[in-house]
Amino acid sequence: MKGNITIVLAVLLIAGNNAGAQIIRNPEAAAYLREDLTRAGVNSNCYEFPELKDTPAPKGYKPFYISHYGRHGSRSDWGSANYARLEKVLSEGKAAGILTPGGDSLLTLTREVIRLHDGMDGRLVPRGLYEHRMLADRMFHRYRRVFTKGSGKISAVSSMVPRCMLSMTAFTDRLSELDPGLDIHWDAGEKIQAYVDNVCPSDIDKSAYRIIDSLYAAEVPDTVLIFRRLFTDAEAGRRIAGDPVQFQRDIFAAGRVQDPFGLDGNIMAFLPFDVVYHNWEYVNINHFLHQCNSEEFGDRRLPAVRNLVDDIVSRADDAIRTGNHAADLRFGHDYPALNLVCYLGFEGVGERYDVEAARQHFNGSLYFPFAMSIQMVFYRNNSGDILVKFLLNEQETLLRGLAPVSGPYYRWNTVKANLKGYLQRSSHA
Repeated sequence: MKGNITIVLAVLLIAGNNAGAQIIRNPEAAAYLREDLTRAGVNSNCYEFPELKDTPAPKGYKPFYISHYGRHGSRSDWGSANYARLEKVLSEGKAAGILTPGGDSLLTLTREVIRLHDGMDGRLVPRGLYEHRMLADRMFHRYRRVFTKGSGKISAVSSMVPRCMLSMTAFTDRLSELDPGLDIHWDAGEKIQAYVDNVCPSDIDKSAYRIIDSLYAAEVPDTVLIFRRLFTDAEAGRRIAGDPVQFQRDIFAAGRVQDPFGLDGNIMAFLPFDVVYHNWEYVNINHFLHQCNSEEFGDRRLPAVRNLVDDIVSRADDAIRTGNHAADLRFGHDYPALNLVCYLGFEGVGERYDVEAARQHFNGSLYFPFAMSIQMVFYRNNSGDILVKFLLNEQETLLRGLAPVSGPYYRWNTVKANLKGYLQRSSHA
C-alpha cells in the first residue's frame, strides 16, 4: 500500500504545483510550505529539530540558569466531524465505482486517521513524547554546565491538561536519565494553571472572527480540480460531497494530523496548492489576530500573559540571587506561548502588523509547531553581571527594537526595564 500511495501522491503534488488561482500574498511562506506541505497546519505541524548553533558569549560569561516555557508535544486534533464527513463521501464514491486511484488512496488514509484518532481529541501521541525527550536531551547537552555545575535543582510545572502533563513527564524523565542526581520537583494545580495558560477574551475572539470571515468569505479557491482528481465522474462526486468547499476543508483537516500520526504519504498533496495555501492563510491569520501582536487587538490581548511574565522574572531573579535553581520548566499551550514571545518582543513572531500586513509577512508555521520551545539562558561573569539570550525553537532570537550587548546577549536589567516595549514598537510607525 505504501508504494502505491506514494506514487499517486507524487503525481498529485506535481499537478498541484501548477494549479489554482489563489493570490499568494506571502511568497516566502508559500515557498516554505511547498518544501513540506504538512507545515500548512500552522500549529499542528511536528517539531523539526533545527541544527543547533550558538554565538559565543562575551568573554568571561558562563551559563548558569535556564527559564523555559514549552508547548505540549504533537497531539490529535478536534476533527472527528471532518474525518467522518470525508470518509462518508469517499465511501459512497467507492460504492458507486467512481473513485480514481487517488480517491481510493485518500479513503485508505482517512480511515487510518479515524482509527488513530480513536474518538480522543487533544490526546498526546507518541510523536509528542519523542519531541519532548529530544528537546530535553538537546538542552542538557547544549548547556551541560547549567545542570552539572549548579544546585541541580529543577522546578517543573504544567497545565492540568493531560497532554501537557505527559509532555512534562517525558521531558523530565529524559533529564533524569541523563543525570540521575538532578533534584526535580513537579507540580500542577489551579494557581499554576492561572499563569501557564490563558484564553482569548470573548470580545476579541468575536471581533477577530468577524474580520477573518469577512476577508475569506469571498475568497474561495476553485473546487473543480479536486473532484477531477478523486472521482472518475467529477459531477457525480460533487453531488455526493454536497458542499465542495467543506469537502476541501475536510481533506485539509485530515492532512493536519497525518504527520503527528506518522502516516505514510501526504494527505495535503491531494489538494491543489492554492487550496492548501488558502486554508493555511486562514488558520495563520486566525492565530495572529487572536494571540499575537496585532494592531487591531495586541494592546488588549497580550497583557493576559503578564502573570506568566511575572513568574519568569521573579523566579529568574531568585535564581540569580540565591543560586538555588538550575532551571524552571513550564509546560502549557500555544496561546500563552505566542502571547509570551510577542510580549517579550521576539523578532519575526512578535512583529506588530495590521491584518493586511500580517497576510503578507507573518508565517506562523515557522514559530509555533507542536512542542514549541522558548528558552531563556542566563549567563554570569565573575563580577556578577547578568546576561540573557532568548531561544525560540532552539534558535537564537533577537528582541525587536532593543540593542543587545553582543550578538544575541542582552543585559537582564535592560530586558526587565523594557518588558512593555512591544506596545510602543510598531512595525508601521
